[in-house]
Amino acid sequence: MPPQAHHPSDFTPSGDVRCIWPASAVLGEGGLWSVRQQRFFWVDILSRRIHRLDPATGAQDSWTFDEEVSALAERRDGAGLAIALRRGPALWDPDHPDEAPRYLCRPEPERTGNRFNDAKCDAVGRWWMGSMDFDCRAPTGALYRVAPDGSWTRVDEGFAVTNGPTWLRDGLTMLFNDTVRGQVLAYDSDPATGEIGNRRLWLQLGADDGVPDGMTTDAQGRVWICHWGGGCVSCHDPDTAQELGRVGLPVSQVTSCTFGGPDLSKLYITSARFSLDEAALAKEPLAGGLFAVDMDCQGRAAAPFGG
Repeated sequence: MPPQAHHPSDFTPSGDVRCIWPASAVLGEGGLWSVRQQRFFWVDILSRRIHRLDPATGAQDSWTFDEEVSALAERRDGAGLAIALRRGPALWDPDHPDEAPRYLCRPEPERTGNRFNDAKCDAVGRWWMGSMDFDCRAPTGALYRVAPDGSWTRVDEGFAVTNGPTWLRDGLTMLFNDTVRGQVLAYDSDPATGEIGNRRLWLQLGADDGVPDGMTTDAQGRVWICHWGGGCVSCHDPDTAQELGRVGLPVSQVTSCTFGGPDLSKLYITSARFSLDEAALAKEPLAGGLFAVDMDCQGRAAAPFGG
């Protein structure tokens, strides 16, 4: 049985966690460090916004869309971003914000109660995207592999809420979160073909730890997992899934984490205030903010979308 998360005490960041943008996002998510622009992008899914922060100047930009936007990726060839909209992947350029996003495909038009959620690119440039039930209840969500030409394959299904994925250091194992069940799943992954198989449980979060949301892998291969309802980001050994430590935050709904900065040593963390009542918000007024903490380790640059 894969281990459950626990609470070691010998792990600390090299700096303090700071709220660098108190945006009050309803559902902050989708953090992306743009190596090309040296800026940080993130989304507020339910407010249908993309945010951009220039850490060098403090400049903040935001754009509002006609539908939910949940994840972002740079493009390997071409300007702008690949973005996950409610019905699937699209292309959009923040330098030309008045031009409407162009859908690449809409993989599940028959699942009208679904929306797309988290998404990440593999090293080859394929975009792995999860869909979910808008009400977070029905197991109608699925995992898709989207090629740069917009062709897609449904590779697994039966999820109420999907998050991730990320890959272990050798690229031969993909992790993916079945959020409602509190599970991090592992699949054997073939980088050459994109085929996955041998689904298995990698980590089960404990009842007091919330549920797994976004995650990333650092340059040493360790896996960092956000805890929705758990108020932290935990760090795990890639071979055993053993928890090595955690970064605590002053908010409960921790949603995505991404390494950024010139040397990829700053951990950016998004959060949400979804469903929190007035009493809860009084206890965590920074809910929905963007946080950052300097780390004593480095991350890996996000893989771009495209061949």
